[in-house]
Amino acid sequence: MENVLVVHGGGPTAVINSSLYGVIEEAKKSGRIDKVYGAIGGSEAIFKERFLDLMQFPEEKLKLLLETPATAIGSSRYALEQEDYEAMVEIFKKHEIKYVLLNGGNGTMDTCGKIYEVCKNEGICVVGIPKTVDNDIAITDHTPGFGSAARYIAATTEEIGADIKSLPIHVCVIEAMGRNAGWITAASVLARKKPGDAPHLIYLPERAFNEEEFLEDVKRLYDELGGVVVVASEGLRGEDGEPIVPPIFKSGRATYYGDVSSYLANLVIQKLGIKARSEKPGICGRSSIAWQSPVDRDEAVLAGRKALQAALNGESGVMVGFIREETEDGSYKIQLRMIPISEVMMYEKVLPKEYINERGNDVTEEFAKWCRPLIGPELRDFIDFQEYMDK
Repeated sequence: MENVLVVHGGGPTAVINSSLYGVIEEAKKSGRIDKVYGAIGGSEAIFKERFLDLMQFPEEKLKLLLETPATAIGSSRYALEQEDYEAMVEIFKKHEIKYVLLNGGNGTMDTCGKIYEVCKNEGICVVGIPKTVDNDIAITDHTPGFGSAARYIAATTEEIGADIKSLPIHVCVIEAMGRNAGWITAASVLARKKPGDAPHLIYLPERAFNEEEFLEDVKRLYDELGGVVVVASEGLRGEDGEPIVPPIFKSGRATYYGDVSSYLANLVIQKLGIKARSEKPGICGRSSIAWQSPVDRDEAVLAGRKALQAALNGESGVMVGFIREETEDGSYKIQLRMIPISEVMMYEKVLPKEYINERGNDVTEEFAKWCRPLIGPELRDFIDFQEYMDK
């Protein structure tokens, strides 16, 4: 019998535990696995040998992973050195770990590649399971974690839009996570069901932010609608390439951004004399089980299963990737294939040009079409009796 180690890295998501569940279920099905160890506390737990055998828990407990936010086994942003990687091999052998699965984003896939290098001649298979709300891992069509974050930002924008429409006296700026990539910010477009619905403006880090154009856009829409909802990325940068609000703290790839939404709301107040307020959901959007996408959850389970299948088949130094198929009826369908880890290590995927409108204050229908299947069921309908006054 052989043992598996699952390590979570970086920021959690609403479905990272679903991938863990997929690994455990595949381990049971295989009949080859004795223990599925969870590294309790991320990569740092490897050196502390804080391993918990997850196979000992009954199915009713394990099923809770599908609806548990964040990561049930913990994560970290522990900075690894070359000597750390080299020390891992003996620890893996001590615990008879033949399969190492790392579940995380860009930084974790970089770690995955480096662990693979020290293990490749030791009979230990290393496979990556993609995870990030930012959706910025290269090659793969999308990443588990993003669909739920997208559903959250769309639903939140729709609810705030209803509030602003019912009392149209100010501008509301919603700040979305995503670092250098605007995928989450862009997903707010799925709140729209008809012309005039929020979000009215979307600003992405892939385009240089122009303050003058922003104020022009807000003033025009305020005069037209009375209330305006803006969704802006935390990673907005000016023409000089610098963040429009300097980060509060940086450590490696982890960045704690300043309040972009507050900055933009204050601009509206000071420059236009219009009431404005800011909202910064932050990690609410990456941990919300209430708005978890069932498509995202099911694909996360599938990614966990596929990762262990690949490892059991002797594949190593690869990451599970999602490839979207072209279908005759336009329906959503994906295939999973293994991507060499060297092709995704620290490569950041941003929104392509065709997903951003010409002025840089909105996204295209092409993006909405790409994103819509990932959030699951359509958002609920609201009633607005004011609309009947015009009929």
